[in-house]
Amino acid sequence: MQRRLRLILSLLAVCLLGSYGFQAYWLWGSYQLATAEVAHTAHAALEAVVQRQQAKRANKVFNIRFNDYARPGDPPGSPHRWQIERLDTGLTPAQAVRRPCCPPSDRGTLPPPPAARAARTDSLARQLSSFVIGNWERKTTVDLPLLARAYGAELRHRRVQLVFRLDTLTGPARPTGAGPAGFVLHTPGVQLNPISGNSVVASFRPPTAYVLRGMAGSLAGSLGLLGLTTTCFALMLSTILRQKKLSEIKSDFINNMTHELKTPLATVAAAMEALQDFGALADPRKTDDYLTIARQEVRRLADLVEKVLHTATQERQGLALHPELLHPAELVAGLVRRHELQATKPVLFEVHLSPTGRLLADRLHLAGALDNLLDNAIKYAGASVRICLRGRAAAGGWQLTIADDGPGIAPGYQEAVFEQFFRVPTGNLHPVQGFGLGLYYVRQVAAAHGGRVHVRSTPGQGSEFVLWLPDLVAE
Repeated sequence: MQRRLRLILSLLAVCLLGSYGFQAYWLWGSYQLATAEVAHTAHAALEAVVQRQQAKRANKVFNIRFNDYARPGDPPGSPHRWQIERLDTGLTPAQAVRRPCCPPSDRGTLPPPPAARAARTDSLARQLSSFVIGNWERKTTVDLPLLARAYGAELRHRRVQLVFRLDTLTGPARPTGAGPAGFVLHTPGVQLNPISGNSVVASFRPPTAYVLRGMAGSLAGSLGLLGLTTTCFALMLSTILRQKKLSEIKSDFINNMTHELKTPLATVAAAMEALQDFGALADPRKTDDYLTIARQEVRRLADLVEKVLHTATQERQGLALHPELLHPAELVAGLVRRHELQATKPVLFEVHLSPTGRLLADRLHLAGALDNLLDNAIKYAGASVRICLRGRAAAGGWQLTIADDGPGIAPGYQEAVFEQFFRVPTGNLHPVQGFGLGLYYVRQVAAAHGGRVHVRSTPGQGSEFVLWLPDLVAE
């Protein structure tokens, strides 16, 4: 059983750790993918912004729309009626002379042949390329604030909310490491001028918080799943250990019960054997003694069976209370007198209870609970015992303290003694007979009245049981 239990617990632990590992691996992969996506989006946004800025600059430089022919119906002076002439002369566009492309009298003429148009287009392309390259060679400065504003707008459009900074670089160099103020994430450079090699780079602080916010749903789901799995594992482990403990307690109970039942049965059998085989029937005094012993043992056996049956019925149906006004001092005095008469060892009682106090409680069950406390104090003591009972009003109720000078209870067992069938381990010896039901019954009675019971004990110095019940009625 122990080997199988260890195997089950080991397999459960491996499954739990495996779940943790797979979830961590999946989340880390998702984080890396999201970070790479952020970097890709930032680079794409920078390229788009630079391209738009270059297009705007080109539009400013070439502020003339070129048309081979004016459209019919355009009035004189219309922008569509102008073109750059003499492109093949080497003049720049700024030096070109603009004039109406087609006089009104020429509107009906045919367009030039395709070969002429191709030559004119090729010449125009060469002239524009020369102009653009010349403009690049002049190393015109970049308006970084304007570019930064456009880049921020583009990032917001792409739903990327990150703090950034723009830097211009010369040549193929690329920033590495942490920049100013912790800007450690850098995009690839986007070329501004292919002649000089100038490029612009966007730098960001670590996007951890932004990425984690985007992964909030995945993180919450994973953490919830792991929490549920851990809770199930803990509940399963607790249930297994509780069942194991209950099995051990029940085994101890069966052993104790067998021992308890064998003793009176053996005594009765011996008495019957003496009466039958040793001629005790001829002696009236011996007959009466043997019958008395047999009757006492049978009564004891009946009490044991009744206690077990009573506990089982109580578990199924609960305690049925019939509260009444009673005097705790009177109830305790009756119990003390009975134990003084029945005790098989010297017992000294010290009773300190107010005779005027009254309590609303069930007489039968309260008497049974107090009787169990006194019986335990006497049974577990040595050759003699001193028991002190103190009753007083406390916190809106009535409190009874029963202290003895017995062997005491180890700290690790002080809460367990109120559990069903539990007995403090004493090795292979069982000097005190019992089923482990007395203190369990005391706790049930206290709980049914809305009260509580606990123990304070030091090994070798005795124990002190404190019973508190509500609703003290003072005269």
